Amino acid sequence: MGGAVTLDFTKYPIPTQAFIGGKYVDCGNSEKHELRSSVNDEVLTSDLQWASAEDVDIAVAAAERGYTAWGKVSNNQKRDIMVKFANLVRENAAQLAWLEAVLVGKDPRIGSFGINEITELFIYYGNLIHQFHGQVQTPHEDGTLEYVIRQPFGVVSGITPFNEPLLTFAMKVAPAIAAGNAIVLKASEQNPLSTLFIASLTKEAGFPDGVINILTGSVEAGNALATHMKIRMLSFTGSIQVGKLVQQAAAKSNLKKVTLELGGKSPVIVFQDADLEKASKMSAAFLALNGQGCLLGTRMYVHEDVAQEMIARMKGIAEYMGTGLGSDPLDPSTITSPLFNHRQKDVVMKFIEEGKNEATLLTGGSVVGEKGCFVQPTIFINPSKSAKVLKEEVFGPVLTIVTFKDEQEVLDMANDTEYGLAAYVHTKDLGRALRFTKDLQVGMIAVNSAMAYDKTRPFGGWKQSGQGYENGVAGLEDWSQTKSVLLSI
Repeated sequence: MGGAVTLDFTKYPIPTQAFIGGKYVDCGNSEKHELRSSVNDEVLTSDLQWASAEDVDIAVAAAERGYTAWGKVSNNQKRDIMVKFANLVRENAAQLAWLEAVLVGKDPRIGSFGINEITELFIYYGNLIHQFHGQVQTPHEDGTLEYVIRQPFGVVSGITPFNEPLLTFAMKVAPAIAAGNAIVLKASEQNPLSTLFIASLTKEAGFPDGVINILTGSVEAGNALATHMKIRMLSFTGSIQVGKLVQQAAAKSNLKKVTLELGGKSPVIVFQDADLEKASKMSAAFLALNGQGCLLGTRMYVHEDVAQEMIARMKGIAEYMGTGLGSDPLDPSTITSPLFNHRQKDVVMKFIEEGKNEATLLTGGSVVGEKGCFVQPTIFINPSKSAKVLKEEVFGPVLTIVTFKDEQEVLDMANDTEYGLAAYVHTKDLGRALRFTKDLQVGMIAVNSAMAYDKTRPFGGWKQSGQGYENGVAGLEDWSQTKSVLLSI
């Protein structure tokens, strides 16, 4: 438990440089940064290079050249390059999963989901290139023709989070380049290794130099991207607070287009007719990545007729998941990951300590081990209406359960939030399911399922959970701009 794990950090090379213009390069400043494993606190590298504003300028210049070169590549060639890249990702899946396992303790089986989605997203968007077109209207009687075309922005940017670096890399990069752009992507400084490594595969796949540029860094690099006058679009995934700052910076510079995915506090609604065994197993998804996922259902509303049984089921699952805390993430028997860094562990524990005064602690609530970032799966019941563990995104293994009497009451409670990313409904009543899919104020809903994500459907939230979309045709369109044409000969 917690600190007994020994990890071999030498199995694969640790990437530490930025990838700009088709090659790894040193950043301009000489300062190096340390990354410690969240499993045992041991130093994985002390040589991580953070990009400065000057490095961002260099990357943007490379992207400008890459954009020009990418525009000369035929659609068939673009598709083939994207498919080849997907195959290279699949071939290097073990190394990608290892880089995340040793740094943040991610179970390689969970990591394989993100890796599989990379391959599918690049193949999906590669094949969509030929369907990416505008609209043509019937010619007018006077012989004029009107049509609308969609064109790339040019140089665009993405900023990815620490919890799903590979998946969010693909969700941004694949549609961006399929739309014809070149991109400068900032990987999370807390979990950049898999993204920095995957950059090398873009060269091997045949992307022109500068089409995909990847760097990591702190606020300086992020602000440089948000304010850069030559970047015309930016896609950010992270917190509401930082998302607002990104949007403000974009508005104060060149008014670049900004899309935002800013997290969630997704409700899980369990009605009295639900299959409780299935609902409890599906709802255990809140422990995926130890609660560090924006889509995860972290506030549960259970009908009073089945509350006792459902609460008991969730308690049993949480306590079982807690038995593996502190284990080797590379051991196939490991079932629970740590939080990804000590800063997040401190945030989660602050929520838990405050929650003890705002709700009843059912199970969990403690740090496990002296080393690493392990926190017990935690469940609160009977929270006050204003409890932070009920109202705010914890981004940790914390579930809050509330009981309800009727449909209107639970609908009002579920919608009483500034978040609007996802929701989960468990019922056998088709009419009720249809009513709630209509009336819940969220961008994505799953009924009798734990998966609101799919590469072919728009991924995005309502309210302060964000604006704009990733995935699906809508995600491709968001990386382009429209042009209306009137042709008269």
